Amino acid sequence: MHRGAGPAFRWARKMASSGPEPQILVQYLVLRKDLSQAPFSWPAGALVAQACHAATAALHIHRDHPHTAAYLQDLGRMRKVVLEAADERALKDLAETLQQKNVDHMLWLEQPENIATCIALRPYPKEEVNQYLKKYRLF
Repeated sequence: MHRGAGPAFRWARKMASSGPEPQILVQYLVLRKDLSQAPFSWPAGALVAQACHAATAALHIHRDHPHTAAYLQDLGRMRKVVLEAADERALKDLAETLQQKNVDHMLWLEQPENIATCIALRPYPKEEVNQYLKKYRLF
């Protein structure tokens, strides 16, 4: 474990142990599976970076939402679920659905190519968003 992370995790565990059980929040990410396959064949590190970019951007954009604040306050309890979309069209279709249903998210576009690579939702209770994500498999 990184030395600097120790105190933050100890603080998060201490916060988690005080009071009633907090609501479990999940940050969902949907990453394009086809980018890992030919003809793209992106390395695993590049795919992980896309998911990290999207997750960080979604947390930043929605930093003032109470769910995001609660999610970030308890670092030891952060939950992320990474799902796969078949291709760019599937990812953009999901983004459209989320937009129509007023689900807060970030569609990450890799630059300078302007390629949609990943969607990250802000942290949500899973019951609120799983209906939009249930057709996607774990990455």
